[in-house]
Amino acid sequence: MPYACAARAARTLLPALPLLVAAAPAAPAGGWSAEPSGGGRPSFYAEGAPGAVLQDTVAVTNRGTRPLAVRLRGTGLGSLPLAFAETAVDVPARTRAEVPFTVTLPADTAPGTRSGVIVVQESTGRRVTVPLLVRVGGPRLPALTVEHVAVRGDRITYELVNRGTTDLVPRLAVRADGVLGTVLDRAPRTLPVRLPPGRRLRLDEPWPDRPALDAVTVRLTVTAPGAARATGRTRARFVPGGAAGAGAGALCVGAGVLAVVRRRGREAGGAAGARGAGT
Repeated sequence: MPYACAARAARTLLPALPLLVAAAPAAPAGGWSAEPSGGGRPSFYAEGAPGAVLQDTVAVTNRGTRPLAVRLRGTGLGSLPLAFAETAVDVPARTRAEVPFTVTLPADTAPGTRSGVIVVQESTGRRVTVPLLVRVGGPRLPALTVEHVAVRGDRITYELVNRGTTDLVPRLAVRADGVLGTVLDRAPRTLPVRLPPGRRLRLDEPWPDRPALDAVTVRLTVTAPGAARATGRTRARFVPGGAAGAGAGALCVGAGVLAVVRRRGREAGGAAGARGAGT
């Protein structure tokens, strides 16, 4: 990407040479065009490390016989600041105006590619867009967490957070263990999402056949290529009916736990007695 000197003028008006109609390329509708300065480039491309300020110039050519008034703006680069030397430019007839602009890469910018456009629009509403691609260098560090796991009705809700510096395609495994054993066990599968760096995504997992009466621990395990395994947990109690049923259900769950404990105690005692008799 060309770098402009600090002392360079905000814009330079260059008299256009007379054009031979037979030899010149066809002028775009409206008699003006916008493109990267210097010619030969269909779009803007820039790359740099976090903390850099990238510079380039957009050229607006007025091939008509009347003055042209345009406004410039940039879109689509996310949080990367884009600033023009001028956002409103008057271009005399048969003249080209060159307007410098900068794209700032903050120090905490995650590596990766951002795409946007430079929009040049005249007062009549006609506009020209020029693609802009910015590549931010730096190490690729995949990191993923699963947070705020909860059971809501017949769904398990959770949030995935990309805490790294590269896009992630996560895989999810779901398991729930109740008083008497496993009640849900879903093998890892790739989720149909792509999570950019710094983004948080709220998702949910259907659980239509959840138990009617149980106390469970739900565990979500999330992986992504290159990232460490992330796990999120929550506990839920399922009871039938309303408040009265909730109390009865809690007693039932407690009784079930007590029965299991007593049964295991009896089994352990019986085994110990058998060993004592053998000696």
